[in-house]
Formats: sequence, structure tokens, C-alpha cells
Amino acid sequence: MSGLRDNQRAAVYDAEALVRTMFDRADERELRVVEVMGSQVTLPVERKFASIESVQDYVDRVLVLNWVRSTWTRAATPIRVRARAGNKASHYESDCATIAIPEHQGGRAWALRELVVLHEIAHHLDPSDPDHPTVEPHGPGFVDRYLTLVCEIIGPEAAFVLRMTLLAGGVRLN
Repeated sequence: MSGLRDNQRAAVYDAEALVRTMFDRADERELRVVEVMGSQVTLPVERKFASIESVQDYVDRVLVLNWVRSTWTRAATPIRVRARAGNKASHYESDCATIAIPEHQGGRAWALRELVVLHEIAHHLDPSDPDHPTVEPHGPGFVDRYLTLVCEIIGPEAAFVLRMTLLAGGVRLN
């Protein structure tokens, strides 16, 4: 994405992985109430996707939301979603506005989910020049965009859980 030092990358990924695990366990156990930092929170349902095509449809729908368009000018730039080789990570390619998502492998599709897709959309919405970024990829501006998307699309409870987990991991917020 850029040559800038990405000091928060590992902490953001760790927090997001923990939150994804919380959502997975809530789905498995059909128990959506969790305790986070002394608060009881009912986790909303996180959308899961069956295919790259369904992720593309979701991304297209997010980018045309009125509040998204009025908040971030980059929302007017379409995103292409493609399958990614391997199963370790998804990523955003700023030079061609593309999200690369691992598909089902070995019966698992960890990345075909809303939290991962919103993470990649938050990268796309970065207002800095994609060819000459001036901020770290997972810095406070990214975290703010990501939390806003999670709050408005998945729900404020999901954003609260993510925010508290990020803060507990030492991530700097705006």
C-alpha cells in the first residue's frame, strides 16, 4: 500500500482477530451477549459472504450509501473485488482500487465476512493520494474510518467492542 512505516498494523490486526473470534463464538453458541471492559453488549449479526461476487455486490452497495458518499470523496471511485491466492490475508491495492479476498479453502472462509471487507473499504476511503500517501496505512485516520463504517453498517455495539479491543491493544485513535 505505501512505503510509510505502519506502526499500528500488528495491533490493529490482533484486535480485529479477537473481535472476529467473539463474533464467531456468538454465532456458534447462539449467545450474543458478551462482556467488554465491564459492559454487557449484545453483538449484532455480522454478514458473511458466499462468494467473491457477493462481496463485490456488498462493496458496491456500501459505496453508494448517501452518508458514505458525503463523508468520503473516494467513495465515488469504484472498488473491484477479486479472489486472492493463499488463505493468510486479504488486502487492498490502492494503485488499482482492488480488494483481494481469499476464497473458501479447506472448508474455511475466514475473510468472507463483513468486518474484513469493511477494513479493506476503510483503506480505499483514505483521502490521501493513493500514489503518494502521507499517513500510515493503519494509523488513527484509518482506524476512525473503520470504526465509523462498523458503527453505521454493523452497529454501534460492534463498533464499541472493536474500539475497546483496539484501545486495550494500544492502538491510537483520532
